Formats: sequence, structure tokens, C-alpha cells
Amino acid sequence: MSTRLSVVMIAKNAADLLPDCLASVAWADEIVVLDSGSTDNTVDVARTAGARVFIDTDWQGYGIQRQRAQGYATGDYVLMLDTDERVTPELQQAIQAVLASPQPGAVYSIARRNYFLGRFMRHSGWYPDRVMRLYERERYQYNDNLVHESLDCGSAQVIPLTGDLLHLTCRDFASFQRKQLNYATAWAQERHQRGKKTTLTGIFTHTLGAFLKTLLLRGGILDGKQGWLLAVVNAQYTFNKYTELWALCRGYSEKT
Repeated sequence: MSTRLSVVMIAKNAADLLPDCLASVAWADEIVVLDSGSTDNTVDVARTAGARVFIDTDWQGYGIQRQRAQGYATGDYVLMLDTDERVTPELQQAIQAVLASPQPGAVYSIARRNYFLGRFMRHSGWYPDRVMRLYERERYQYNDNLVHESLDCGSAQVIPLTGDLLHLTCRDFASFQRKQLNYATAWAQERHQRGKKTTLTGIFTHTLGAFLKTLLLRGGILDGKQGWLLAVVNAQYTFNKYTELWALCRGYSEKT
């Protein structure tokens, strides 16, 4: 009996992104899309492409929403995707090779090539940017994190796959900035709930560290103009995270 693959994704207002994403995984045995309450035609686009579509608007964070989406899957393996990602033919071949000869208990990491303001980055910590996305459905699932969720796989063997996953991270800067601000707020709220704190010194130390890490340690300078811009963006994101945490700890920001 052949090993079946379920492609699983969560979506909201992604009608413009879904067609290319779904087309890149049309070869899968099953595609599951869990919509979080789209106001565009995301649901219709997904159904037209043959995906099994479900709706759940009780948003409790990215981790739990991914768990819910995985709960609708029926395949032996799950390939977890975002709507702004595309599977390349080389990656497809690598995944199909795994399905032809699976290794029980292993999880598979994928090199993600991130797009930033007109360029697929090759450095800056944005490539290869390996993410664990292919795994056995009944053995693993995502953690409960509100944001920056990850696969809860303990000490499982991690096997790298060949081929890239294209990630259209920043096609539009304004939208990207809004998403980054939402992520920063969710990150700070989650840390605050766990009793974490920071100081003014911590805010600026982490901010400067993020800039230098992106530009120098991760080779952002080799990505040209976009590398410099990304270093500033990462510093800004870090500043927002820690400033929001600082404000929450002192009652200067609204808790949700």
C-alpha cells in the first residue's frame, strides 16, 4: 500500500496567493485548507483547485490553528505549507522519494528561499532557512505557540531534503510591515503571559544585536541593498517585540 501525502495549510484572505501555491502541490494525494475567516474568495479558490476546505474562526494562535488543520488530514505524511510558499520540482522529487521509501520516526527539513523586495535572498539568515515541514501525521504536530510556532518532534532524526521551498515573504512592504507588527505583538504577549520581562537596556541591546547578526554574522552584506534593508527591518522587528514586552510589564500596553 502506497504512502499517502496530505498537504496542509491555514489561510486567511489569500485568494491572490493560493492558485500558484496549490498548483505546486497538485500532485499530492490530498490538500487540506483551514480558513480562518476570509472576506475574499479564498475558500472558493481552494475548492475550485480540489482542496478539502474547512473553516474555523476561533483564532487561538498559529500553532493551535495548524494543529486543527492537521486534524482534518488523512494521509500518512503531512507537508505543512503557508499560502505564500511554492514547492519547486526538485523539492517535489525529493518528497516523492521519501514517500516511496519512508523512514519511520524521522522528520524532514526543507531549505526555504525567501523573497524580499525583488530578490530571493541567498544570505542574511534567510537562506537556506531550513524548516521542518514533512513528517508523519500520527506521530508529530505543531506546538501551541501564538506565533513562531514549530513542529514538536523532540529528539527525532532530522533528514535534510534537496530542492527549495520558495517563500514570497515580502512582495509588498506595507503588508509585510503590518504582519511583522502583529507577530511582534503576539510574541510579546506570549512572553508576558509566561512571566518574562525586559529592560530599556535589553531593548536596545537586542535591537543592535539583530542588526549586526543579520548584516555581518549571517552575511546580509552579501545580499546587496536588500541585505542592508533586511538588517534594519530585523532590528525594527526586534525593537517592536521587546518594547511591547517592556510596555506590557509596566501596564503601558493593552493585554489581550
